[in-house]
Parts: sequence; structure tokens; C-alpha cells
Amino acid sequence: MAAPSSNPVPSAPPSYDEAVGINMNYPHPYPVPGPGQKPDEKGMNPPPYMGQPPPASNPITVQTVYVQHPVVFYDRPVQMCCPSCNQMIVTRLSYDSGALTWLSCGGLCLLGCVMGCCLIPFCIDALKDVDHTCPKCNALLGSYKRL
Repeated sequence: MAAPSSNPVPSAPPSYDEAVGINMNYPHPYPVPGPGQKPDEKGMNPPPYMGQPPPASNPITVQTVYVQHPVVFYDRPVQMCCPSCNQMIVTRLSYDSGALTWLSCGGLCLLGCVMGCCLIPFCIDALKDVDHTCPKCNALLGSYKRL
């Protein structure tokens, strides 16, 4: 026969609140409808903003940034967005005497063209350097050097 134990057998199990240990002073994780409130279709009313002001309707500023690939300048006009005036333009070309023009002149002098024929390279645009400018704001956008 078994000996009687010293621990008394409880008459009823503990309640859910006692077993889980819910603190009544701590707010519930889900809103509980108060007296006189009806739950919405999902079963609960949305929680009020606690400790936060309602969201303000501040206007949002949007800035569009265009990324332009590097432009390579040659001896032809280029269509591009001018970085100075932000307009879509086709560059205006201007020709200046550069190293190739002077070397061509010197070469013609060495060949015996000294009676003015050595100045012919200064009349040929294909031997000169090219400057690209904006036709609207006259900003220098780039240059193409022959040599």
C-alpha cells in the first residue's frame, strides 16, 4: 500500500491569467473594444494613435536628376544637354589654328612653298582644332584637338 503524500492535491487547476501570468496593468497587445463599441468587419477597431500626433500632410518635394554620359567631341556638331543652361542643343563649331595647322605650314615651307603657299593650311578647317560652344548661352562645352 502506498503511503499518503505530504503535498495536498489541488481541487481546481489555475486560471488562464494565473497560468500565463498576464499583468492587468500592462496594455493588451491587441485593442479590446470598450463598452458601447462595435467591432469592425475584422473583429477589432483600429488602434488610436498612442503617444504620436496624427500624421501631418507635408508636401513632398521631388527632384529629377538626369545622368548624362560623357560626351566625346569630334569635328562634327553634337546634340546634348548644355550643362550651363540645361537646354537641349546642337553644339556650334568654331575652328582655331592648332598644332597640326602649324606643323603643316612648317612642312610646306621645308618643301619650298615659301611664296604664300605655306599659308594654305590656315584656310583648311580639316587641319584646325574644333571648339564646341552652346548656341544659347555661348558656354565652351569642349574641344577637339587634331594633334
